[in-house]
Amino acid sequence: MVEVSSAEQGQRIDNFLLSRASGVPRSHIYRIIRKGQVRVNGGRIKPTRKLQTGDVVRIPPLRLKPANEVTVPDRLARSVRDSVIYECDDYLVLNKVAGLAVHGGSGLAFGAIDALRQSRQEPELELVHRLDRGTSGCLLIAKNRGICRAMQTLFRERQVEKRYLALLDGVWEHGDRTVNAPLAKNKEHAGERRVIISADGQSAVSHFIAIETYEQGSLMRVEIETGRTHQIRVHAKFCGNPVIGDTRYGDNARNTTFKRLGLNRMYLHSESLTFEWSGKQVDVIAPVSELWKQATEHLQAGKRSY
Repeated sequence: MVEVSSAEQGQRIDNFLLSRASGVPRSHIYRIIRKGQVRVNGGRIKPTRKLQTGDVVRIPPLRLKPANEVTVPDRLARSVRDSVIYECDDYLVLNKVAGLAVHGGSGLAFGAIDALRQSRQEPELELVHRLDRGTSGCLLIAKNRGICRAMQTLFRERQVEKRYLALLDGVWEHGDRTVNAPLAKNKEHAGERRVIISADGQSAVSHFIAIETYEQGSLMRVEIETGRTHQIRVHAKFCGNPVIGDTRYGDNARNTTFKRLGLNRMYLHSESLTFEWSGKQVDVIAPVSELWKQATEHLQAGKRSY
């Protein structure tokens, strides 16, 4: 018999059981719900039932498969732990490095969230949103699932201001430009899945503001109203100035020449997040790395790679 905590308020019973019994197959979870072996406050329920604080859930005996515990190398785990730039009782903000995935999957054994859980010994930490593996900067982490759901609501309702820095290929000649172009995911292109601009896609709005232009590139600030997959990368390509180092939407030959200048990553950085929490406005800024600063110095020098 398990009492639902305030952090689990609003969670569906099927997801509640899956989190409590991570080694049990999903099909078996639905089977025991359907047969009435799971009860809430003594009554039968459907898998879609949402739990309330104080509900009492009966969970029958279950045989768990041994969990494959994720182990992050200690050095990396400590590095991620030391990258926290803001923290309060409910959440923290990490300045994620480029090249580190936010979570494991798709052939990756672990990600930033696994490193944080391990290094801080806080398994209840939850990702509020995502960043591409190649993108650095602000990553919001909630300290439990209840807070995570509340913060994700802020993102869905567009109550979070998200600002990015980007180094784009070529000289930006569009002034301050708003791109309002819907995006569709998982479209096959040259043997890989991509996001494309499509009339039947989801709405996506990005505001591009030029900070500085160089002989071969442009430093931009990008503010996004929506948070679609690869949004800035696809919109930048649409404008004719893909993100430097973007191997999926950029130009491979141009990326090779930039590498010769020492620009060895995708130059997209989540610079800041602004939102209101507990009646207080929060504005977190993640500084760029020394390697990013060196990249802009190379571009400022006006070196030609052709």
